[in-house]
Amino acid sequence: MPGRTAARQAQPAPGEAWMARRGWQPFAFQREVWQAIAEGRSGLLHATTGSGKTYAVWLGMLDALLARHPPGRGAEPLRAIWLTPMRALASDTAKALAQPLNELAPAWTLGLRTGDTPSAERARQDRRMPTVLVTTPESLTLMLTRENAREDLSQVEFVVVDEWHELIGSKRGVQAQLAIARLWQFNPALVAWGLSATLGNLEQAMEVLCHPGAEGKAPALVQGRIDKTLLIDTLIPPDPGKYSWAGHLGARMQQPVVEEIAKSGTTLVFTNVRSQAEIWYQLLLEAKPEWAGHIALHHGSLDRATREWVEQGLKQGTLRAVVATSSLDLGVDFLPVERVLQIGSAKGVARMMQRAGRSGHAPGRPSRVTLVPTNTMELVEAAAARWAAKTGRVEKRTSPEKPLDVLVQHIVTVALGGGFAPDAFYAEVTSAYAYRNLTRAEFDWAVTFCERGGESLGAYPEYHRIVHGEDGMYTVQDKGVAKRHRLGVGTIVSDAAIQVKFLTGAVIGTMEEGFIARLRAGDHFFFAGRLLEFVRVRDMAAYVRKATKNKGTVPTWQGSKMALSTELSDAVLEMMQNAAHGEFAEPELLAARPMLQTQQRLSKIPTPRTLLVESYRSREGQHLYVYPFAGRNVHLGLASLLAWRLARLQPNTFSMSINDYGFELVGAAPFDIAPVTSQALFTGDDLLHDVLASLNSTELAQRRFREIARVAGLITPGYPGQPKSAKQLQASSALFFEVFRKYDAGNLLLNQAEQEVLSQELELSRLSETLARMRARAVDFAELRHPSPMSLPLMVERFREKLTTEQLSERLDRILRAMEKEEA
Repeated sequence: MPGRTAARQAQPAPGEAWMARRGWQPFAFQREVWQAIAEGRSGLLHATTGSGKTYAVWLGMLDALLARHPPGRGAEPLRAIWLTPMRALASDTAKALAQPLNELAPAWTLGLRTGDTPSAERARQDRRMPTVLVTTPESLTLMLTRENAREDLSQVEFVVVDEWHELIGSKRGVQAQLAIARLWQFNPALVAWGLSATLGNLEQAMEVLCHPGAEGKAPALVQGRIDKTLLIDTLIPPDPGKYSWAGHLGARMQQPVVEEIAKSGTTLVFTNVRSQAEIWYQLLLEAKPEWAGHIALHHGSLDRATREWVEQGLKQGTLRAVVATSSLDLGVDFLPVERVLQIGSAKGVARMMQRAGRSGHAPGRPSRVTLVPTNTMELVEAAAARWAAKTGRVEKRTSPEKPLDVLVQHIVTVALGGGFAPDAFYAEVTSAYAYRNLTRAEFDWAVTFCERGGESLGAYPEYHRIVHGEDGMYTVQDKGVAKRHRLGVGTIVSDAAIQVKFLTGAVIGTMEEGFIARLRAGDHFFFAGRLLEFVRVRDMAAYVRKATKNKGTVPTWQGSKMALSTELSDAVLEMMQNAAHGEFAEPELLAARPMLQTQQRLSKIPTPRTLLVESYRSREGQHLYVYPFAGRNVHLGLASLLAWRLARLQPNTFSMSINDYGFELVGAAPFDIAPVTSQALFTGDDLLHDVLASLNSTELAQRRFREIARVAGLITPGYPGQPKSAKQLQASSALFFEVFRKYDAGNLLLNQAEQEVLSQELELSRLSETLARMRARAVDFAELRHPSPMSLPLMVERFREKLTTEQLSERLDRILRAMEKEEA
């Protein structure tokens, strides 16, 4: 008998046996996850992209489910939910999960539920939920709005959040937190796991996702360590030069990029913004017309069918190259991809590593990313990014702090999904990490706002969304409120999209309404890899025809400027310090050497312990350059703050420009720079007051309020086939903003708008930290005879606002000739 028991114990679990039949050997971290799940513990798995995270968690959960519910003839009810941040990722994940499920429990079912799921499939799921459901945070929240939500979801035993690093820092992540808190309320024994590849604060990320611990079981943090080679190199420009500004080297890198693609297998070419993706797609076709049909474009504005065709081509290896934005950042499995090229700086270590992982997406295969600089400073950034990745300096991601618009939406969601009792629901909400500091007064305000519309909307029945019944439960009684709420569930808010169509009616994709509104009939622009001529707007569609002229204006979408992360900024300063000491060991620093030596000769090179301040006089006035290396968002706040403080000391009018390395102030009249060089203006005293005074904070808050009003359900995007325009939404939100300011000054959504402007747009906490760091550094002051290599890009940023491309080129030619003449 003992011998038989020992033999039975020695048999591998079903999941491991399934792997063995494929000739796969589990990694140590996979076994660690299986053990933790068997013990009923939640956790976070952090491992390299393509290392086997999905099967580490899924096979562990499948083993546990098979042990508890031996497979019979029929399907089990919904037992596991797998959350993904992207629809395309959901489809790939479902295929991966189905392989062992079909073999080990053929009677169990697996379903996919996203915004793309056909209504017939949704109806089938509504009648009987699958055993395993792959879905998104929005679709899970919609499931919580159903009256029988508790009945459908109370038997869920496992929930997984894939690509947790992508969700944790956003309101979508908060939405996921609240949904999981609801599932925990339905089933206190629920086990939750997060998967991530690029996070710098693992303990906190685990705490955000995992419940304090069902039955006192501490969550498990598992770090997958496998021999996964990450290669980071740089495509060195033939002649970077002494002076360079944003985009200066871009088109010059066309031929080197083409050559790299030609000698590689399937290649992903990443850009940071859609307009840049359009430009590079055109550059590749211009250099290699014969590649038409073998290279493609992929970004979020393109038609869904086009994107799916591109993704299929990548999976099958039929495409030579795809130019993409962050739309292909996440873990869709493209095995044929051999190379990743990053045009310009990735602006963050995590983003660069995430994109590198798109190549060699399988255990044991190396991942390679080649950085393609578009200016000389990006050569320094490339060396810094490699050093930061090698030393593990990856960005942290933190959860938003109690966003009340998401809470207001969730209150109506739960009221729809069976209702809630206030005391129990407050305990449930505060079990979600984002709301751990939510006061009862704030919670009660949010409930009252949903019930009566606050102090100013009481007379309007459509804002009485929930009703307090005699049984003490809050529910939704109005069918119109229910319909509007379900249509508006979600936290993704962007500029209203408008369809782009040919005159024949064929849809090409969508673009922001703000861009289309600036076009006149006959204007030309590049979109979806084509040169198009704008004809007219009718019925929420922009009609275009193929253009015959070889001239176009490349569309500029919102969000085109990513800020450099703190970790990468610090790494750049480390590289600059090496250069200041005459050390050019990295190939990128060697290529940037002419620029760095010219900077040292004309001015100084900034380092981690010094703050470079430059002054220059021209016909425009007095120029002041400061280089904190804190990213463009912080520099916007700093430039405005210092200009305001300088003008308070001595009346003056300042113009400004910013980039990721520093900022420029130009005074119409001469001004005393001693308060800057003495660091007197870097004080953190009265910082909030001074920042608000230096900016049009009311205008910024009103713009931010539009997003909050949309998430909180005050304004809706309209009904299917009857969408509201951006102008209508903006007018509606502006009206609410003014009404609340005048008649409901204590409205917490107004406070949230101001706080989000300070924390997200101006990064007030980071601004405060930057001021402290500036005070701690020694000021290196340089009086310039003519612009330095670091100041010239800031001048170019300002010139671009008021000069045509041709005028800008002429102006720069004159400046550069004058510099070279003086240097000679």
